[in-house]
Amino acid sequence: MERVSGPYDRLLADRKRALLGGLQGTVVELGPGTGVNLPYFARGVDWIGIEPNPALRSRLCALGVDARDGWAESLDLPDAMADAVVSTAVLCSVRDVERSLAEARRVLKPGGQFVFIEHVAAPRGSALAVVQRVVRPVWGCCAGGCDPARDTAAAIERAFPSVTVERFRLPLGPVAPHIAGVALLHRRQP
Repeated sequence: MERVSGPYDRLLADRKRALLGGLQGTVVELGPGTGVNLPYFARGVDWIGIEPNPALRSRLCALGVDARDGWAESLDLPDAMADAVVSTAVLCSVRDVERSLAEARRVLKPGGQFVFIEHVAAPRGSALAVVQRVVRPVWGCCAGGCDPARDTAAAIERAFPSVTVERFRLPLGPVAPHIAGVALLHRRQP
């Protein structure tokens, strides 16, 4: 994982600085893996990582951060406790993306942010979309359940009332199409 996450992180460093650096308060990161995003968060952030992999979670705990066992689909956290929920290259591999996004909404405070950088399905009918569907079974086995053909952008747009999305490509074969952005959970009306 480290061999892959390092080069991938370098390709996304500017976007991560822009999206993660200004977050404040309590930040919940879904699937933080090796902790590659930790340097991007501002000092003073109350960071909670939800990591299902025991080896990675143990490594995060050794760094002195609050890494907890769990899955994005069933966060063992109170309602409306987070100022931000972060997902980078995670929603491709969750078992239920809609449930994961519902859980992110549940733990966000009114006015909270869901911050994401994810690879996504290529446009329908494109050659890359065909490649993604063909490699899906093998890719999933080799890449921790990753589904290169998942339409994560549409799922985020269905889950949140206000989404700002940047679409871009990286030189990564079947996972070249990416999105980055912020989805807002509107404040509740009095």
